[in-house]
Amino acid sequence: MSATSVGALIGGAVDAMSGDDSAADGALVGAVTANVLKIVLPLAVTYVLGWAVLKGARTAKSRLFGRETA
Repeated sequence: MSATSVGALIGGAVDAMSGDDSAADGALVGAVTANVLKIVLPLAVTYVLGWAVLKGARTAKSRLFGRETA
């Protein structure tokens, strides 16, 4: 199953628990949310990992060569 289908199923189930109306609007919101997360989550993880690598490289450089005066 694709992420869109799973998001729609979860969104529809959560919306159906309220009992106010049909689960269609919750399924739509769940599908859109799943598609947005497919794009945003990898970007956020890549940014965090890149930041951590740069921070580690700066720390290693300062330990190896001493503190620079700016």
